[in-house]
Amino acid sequence: QVQLVESGGGLVQAGGSLRLSCAASGGTFSRYVMGWFRQAPGKEREFVATINWSNSGTRYTDSVKGRFTISRDNAKNTVYLQMNTLNPEDTAVYYCAAGSYLSAYDGHYAYWGQGTQVTVSS
Repeated sequence: QVQLVESGGGLVQAGGSLRLSCAASGGTFSRYVMGWFRQAPGKEREFVATINWSNSGTRYTDSVKGRFTISRDNAKNTVYLQMNTLNPEDTAVYYCAAGSYLSAYDGHYAYWGQGTQVTVSS
């Protein structure tokens, strides 16, 4: 059983940056693909980014390419999401997840954190 705890969310002005962290415990972190998803008010949860166990493979949704960077530190059991040039459309609760496939499909992720709120003001 893997426990995931996100941190780093907050309120930021448009154009600003935030770095989200997700600390894992209770499992072998380096075995898992790690993903970030988000859910805006009134919308379905959507894929943001994912990274494989070795930092050698990543995927991003088109709307964040060039602005967000996912990375991981297996020694610290932590995955990060660096978010730059934020805009109000990025406002959402951001969730990290652990799974087995480098996938944008949330059904491929077995473990989820509680989420951290990101609010971008215009």
